[in-house]
Amino acid sequence: MARRMKYTAVFSIIGTICFAALYCKSEFKIFLSAAITFGTISYHLVMRLCVGMIYDTLFHNRIDYHKSWFQSRRFEKNLYKALNVKHWKSFMPTYAPSTFDKSMHTWEEIAQATCQSELVHETIFIFSFVPMLASIRFGAVFVFVFTSICAAGLDLVFVIIQRYNRPRILKLCR
Repeated sequence: MARRMKYTAVFSIIGTICFAALYCKSEFKIFLSAAITFGTISYHLVMRLCVGMIYDTLFHNRIDYHKSWFQSRRFEKNLYKALNVKHWKSFMPTYAPSTFDKSMHTWEEIAQATCQSELVHETIFIFSFVPMLASIRFGAVFVFVFTSICAAGLDLVFVIIQRYNRPRILKLCR
């Protein structure tokens, strides 16, 4: 997953540069649209990689899971049941599966990693709305709003998975 994401980010950056250059030479609108599309994809991928790298550098998956931010709220259990999280969470990709591997880490280390992962996805959720600022320059407000909402929604899914899993992991810690 990590390698694929990095390659896709590089491919998207190259696509952005190539289509922007083609647009500058020809001024065909299709090249501008392609450059904007690749640029938006590049932003989302590079931003995700950078946010993850920053948190990993700062915390090394050693975040205190006792902090109030990471504690389950009363409504969460019912929400996760209504969303049927148990049945679809295993179909979602994991960036670094070894981080959550019980044969390599203690349950406490895995609980700490879920906290870091949650923070990463919460931060990405917020940064997912930055591309909407590009609509000031390029127009197409609907496209930028739609892609930002979709990207943020995807990260919200990963926040939900971390928060769903943590109480079960903490039981195993005890």
